Amino acid sequence: MGSWELGFMNRLKRIGFLSSRGFLCWIATGLFLCSTIVPGSAADGLPGFEGEKSAWHDGFDRFDFIMDESTLAITPFKALEGEKFGVKDPAKGQRRCIIVVPKKAAPGNPWSWQGCYWDHQPQTEVELLHRGFHIAYISANATLKPGKEWDAWYEFLTAKHGLSKKPAFIGMSRGGEYSYTWATAHPDLVSCIYADNPGGNREMLMKLGGLATNDVPLIHVCGSIDPLLGRYSSAIEGIYHQWGGRISVITKDGSAHHPHSLRDPKMIADFIEQSVQEVRQPAPDYLVGRTTRASFYSIENYYQDAPKEGTSLTTRGARFSPCYDRYSFELTGVDGAITVIVPQKPAPGNPWVLRSEFVGRDATVDLALLAKGFHIVTGPVSYNVDGPLLAHWNATYKYLVEHGFSKKPVLQGAGRSAGDVYAWGIENPENVACVYAENPVLKSFMSKKPMMDNLAPLAKAGVPIFHVCGSLDPAFNEQTKVLEQRYKELGGKITVVVKEGEGHYPLAPKDPKQVAEWIAAALR
Repeated sequence: MGSWELGFMNRLKRIGFLSSRGFLCWIATGLFLCSTIVPGSAADGLPGFEGEKSAWHDGFDRFDFIMDESTLAITPFKALEGEKFGVKDPAKGQRRCIIVVPKKAAPGNPWSWQGCYWDHQPQTEVELLHRGFHIAYISANATLKPGKEWDAWYEFLTAKHGLSKKPAFIGMSRGGEYSYTWATAHPDLVSCIYADNPGGNREMLMKLGGLATNDVPLIHVCGSIDPLLGRYSSAIEGIYHQWGGRISVITKDGSAHHPHSLRDPKMIADFIEQSVQEVRQPAPDYLVGRTTRASFYSIENYYQDAPKEGTSLTTRGARFSPCYDRYSFELTGVDGAITVIVPQKPAPGNPWVLRSEFVGRDATVDLALLAKGFHIVTGPVSYNVDGPLLAHWNATYKYLVEHGFSKKPVLQGAGRSAGDVYAWGIENPENVACVYAENPVLKSFMSKKPMMDNLAPLAKAGVPIFHVCGSLDPAFNEQTKVLEQRYKELGGKITVVVKEGEGHYPLAPKDPKQVAEWIAAALR
């Protein structure tokens, strides 16, 4: 004992705090307290857990607890003989709870949470332990569903033991359904969800919007012939797309409901770790009024051989394609929202596209332009009239240019929405870089004059035009062919690409890069 400690002990004796018996009690109390805390927890930044520990995969410390369902009291519990790494069903009125701790906790004490099928295909969780995650479990089955018990377990781990307020969920089959059940009830308390051939229920599907609003990224791993694929995973994917949420899917060719997970868990663990650590880019400074944010990305499939999995994988979604922020905001005096999809790195001069229709995930030209650094802007469309208003588009243009957008946007539209951009361009020809249209129909609420007879302002301003049309489109002969002839007669430049044997749909060209290159060249 050093001089400081001896001096401190002598002072305690002088004030009568320590008799010889009291001194021994004090020492014994200290030893007891030390024995109930995980050794090295303070030095390693690990939250301390009470009770007897056992070993889990790769020698990680496992702590077991029992929860009383009536009182929600959580007490230490010794793992049962013969459980090894697994866990047996709890006694009636109880829940088994488990926490496995890493050797050294990652910053922020991240953790993954699983209900159902503990220790089944645990390779992702073992990998997360090596990366500093805690691994948590609460027993669940067909009758033990998420409820107040899950809330109590969350409170125990976060409030009492300092784990992150936003766990990552891991759920297989029914465990996927239960992960979504708790997460949709607490959408602001989730970092991400990895669901493997997940089940589901109607109530959970109806609540997915809350997760999308809170920007919770999802990833699914599914067998291509799993009976639940179309019923739940595909339904979740479609709904989440519509809400503007980020979801990624890995499909194992020829696999059924089993085996779950991937033999090499790196792809899944990377998703979870990066989702937990993610810091989103700040919102643009031009956003005003009621503002929302969503995500925009391609739904293109990517196919790859995966020898370690014994099959091939098809991947798609936000994890496997460039992902962009889509913001909506409102200007005072302008009816309808303005939507801007922001490139990851804006091109010099902040080029942008102006259009009137919603940008779907199959908008291949827009995706190609975003990759080149273009902003994609959907102009406001009023709820109270039959289409966009010229004055409101003028106000939108003025506002965006004042905030650094190029003075000459690209006008883009498909079908009758192409008529909207033509109408605005004819009124503002000096503010147009070029016009790109897919199977256009030149009609718009913004124009009272026949636009086909009023193309001279665009031709005089030297605005180039590019059309992509199906040869069987009903409007091809009376719209694009007539416009092409008249525009050339006016001295304008126009390019028309015809898709032989195709009708009005699909709208996009077979080679979007050709159009994107033409648009980029038109701005030079």
